Order: sequence, then structure tokens, then C-alpha cells
Amino acid sequence: MKYNLVIVDDHKMFLDGLQSIFESIDEYSILFTGKDGEEILKYIENNKDNKIDLVITDITMPKVDGIILNRTIKARKDAIKTLVVSMHLNAKMIDTLINDDVDGYVPKNAEKEELTRAIRTILKGEKYFSREIKEIYLESKLSKKKEEGIKLTEREKQVITFIAQEFTTQEIADKLFLSKHTIESYRKNLMIKLNVRNIAGLTKYALKKNYLEN
Repeated sequence: MKYNLVIVDDHKMFLDGLQSIFESIDEYSILFTGKDGEEILKYIENNKDNKIDLVITDITMPKVDGIILNRTIKARKDAIKTLVVSMHLNAKMIDTLINDDVDGYVPKNAEKEELTRAIRTILKGEKYFSREIKEIYLESKLSKKKEEGIKLTEREKQVITFIAQEFTTQEIADKLFLSKHTIESYRKNLMIKLNVRNIAGLTKYALKKNYLEN
């Protein structure tokens, strides 16, 4: 049985490399190759009678990226499997793709053996994520869960906001009608509570939580 593949990547050298790999394997037939997601969606729309088993895609591409491409395929043609092969090891991207029901994700530096194993696994109806991708995803989830468990008091939010705005310890103390020693204690406790090492870490947290916009 032959499986029909569609490959999309905006780097021609990588695209040619994948094409060369699959052309040497009898069980695969390459129906179409494209340089962005828009070309793939047009091909799928204009060739409805063609049975497409798997779309292999990069993430960052012009016009329509791999995230939108996967989401659109799953919404319109959920029988088509999708495999992301990308250099991006971004936890947010991985989380989005998993939530959008992508069938697999391997990094671009994966060995040929892992790539073919991923494809065979996906074509059997199972999911495949490389160890590196799974570790990033799980670490992100654990970190998010831990962060959600952190609750700052209103006073702590005030202190961290002033710190992020670059007020000195004495200036913060004056604004909050507290002693300089008390503000220093708040700062130290916030660093421990948020597991950061310096003022930059506190500022980053305040920005992430949009405290400066409140």
C-alpha cells in the first residue's frame, strides 16, 4: 500500500532533502511540494479527489504558517494527518499545535530513522512526538501549574510594580508609608516566592502579569 504525502517548507534545500528521502522509499508517493501553507490549502481544495494521507510542514513560512495550516486542515479535512518538522522548540507553539490536534512533531535536526518512525507511527493512527518535544511540553505544563499556584498579596503586587518601574527602596517605602527595611523584606521574599535571582527577574514577572498596566 502506498501512502500519499504532501510536503511544505520555505527552505528549498530542506524541502529537496525530504523529497529525496521519501522518493527512495517505495511505500511513499509525493503528491505535491510547496513553499508555504497557502499553496498547500489551494492544492487540497483543487484536488479533492486525491487521497492525501499526510502533510509534513514547517512552522514559520510566508502567507500561511504551519500552525494555521494544521488548524485549517484539521477543521476541513481531519482525515489528513499532519506532522510538523521544525527548528522551533518553543513551548507555546508546541502547546498550540497539540491543542489543535497535530499528529506529530519532530525537530529538524532529527535523524532520518526518527523521521521515518514518526511517519509510520502517525500513519498507523497514533501520535508521535520526539523526546525533546515531549520534555519541552511537559516542563512548560509543570511550570505553568506551579506559577498558577503562586498568589501575590495586594501589597506584594504594589511592591513588585514599583520595583519594575525602577523606584528605589526608599521611594517605594515613602509611597507605601512603610519602612525601608520592610520594603527590603518584601523584595527578598518576592524573589524566593517567584524563584527569581534579581530585580530583572521581578521586573520580568511584573511585565508578564501586566501589573504595570493596572
